[in-house]
Amino acid sequence: MVSDQLSAGVGGAPALTAGAAPPRTRTGNRRSRRSLLVPYLLLVLPVGLVCVSLGYPMVKQFIMSFQEFGLAQQFGRPPEWIGLKNYTTVLTDSYFWVVVARSVAFCAVSAVLTMVVGVALAVLLQQLSVVPRVLLQVALVLAWAMPPLAALTVYTWLVEPRYGLVNWILTSVGFEQFRAYSWLAGSQWTFFAIAALTVIWTSVPLVTLSSYAALNQVDDAILEAAQLDGAGGWTRLRTVVLPIIQPVILLLFMLEIIWDLKVFTQIKVLQSSAGNNEATNLLGTYVYETGIGGGNYGVASALATVMLLLVLVLTFRYMRTLMKQGDL
Repeated sequence: MVSDQLSAGVGGAPALTAGAAPPRTRTGNRRSRRSLLVPYLLLVLPVGLVCVSLGYPMVKQFIMSFQEFGLAQQFGRPPEWIGLKNYTTVLTDSYFWVVVARSVAFCAVSAVLTMVVGVALAVLLQQLSVVPRVLLQVALVLAWAMPPLAALTVYTWLVEPRYGLVNWILTSVGFEQFRAYSWLAGSQWTFFAIAALTVIWTSVPLVTLSSYAALNQVDDAILEAAQLDGAGGWTRLRTVVLPIIQPVILLLFMLEIIWDLKVFTQIKVLQSSAGNNEATNLLGTYVYETGIGGGNYGVASALATVMLLLVLVLTFRYMRTLMKQGDL
């Protein structure tokens, strides 16, 4: 009799069978919905800030690239819609393609050298004892934290024609042709060599410290197994370690391409000592001179848009590789 009542349920309600989950209440459903909404609510503020700080200027730049926007528009004249005229002006200018080729070459050399030096220093950090390793890490952090203008001031002093340390050393050992020689104004090659050194100086610490952190995550058991198989140090690094930390290396290389292709501060400061901007312009300074310097914001916006597309083209392969590996 009691078993029949239990099976029928109290008050005619359906009975709970063994192992069945209790029915969800309205309160439980509301809590579940709230927990699903929390991550999206937390994203509202950062996404909103990014859209306001980066999205609006990018949209405004894209619109201006189709407008006649010069000095007159800065004093109140409405901008005139001219379609693709600014892009035609940019793409048919031979000097633009010279600057693009120069920028891509500078980016390639700077990014590759930065990655090679940075990863090499990271491997060196792993081999050092505690005290030298800490000292080198502190030196890298200090170099990274130094303001770019301060580092550029030091480099400018080093290559100053009359009182610079480089010329003083060279003339002291007998190279009289370098007395009062201007490294920045004397040749495009020396200008871009010094510019590349300044860019590499500011980028190597990040690559080194990030690569060192990735190297420390490699399982020692894998390295021991490779050593037992007869792999030497270089072979282990090339065939075992670097493939494991490849996502980090690709991400850093992609960031280096982006930073080095749009480099501005180092080139602009060094140009003030060189005096020949046309022969040393890269895309960043070219956009600045066209817009801020020349007052032609429409053409400068078209230049910046083409520059953005170029960055996307150069980094697309690495972004696709990272996405396939599930790291983005």
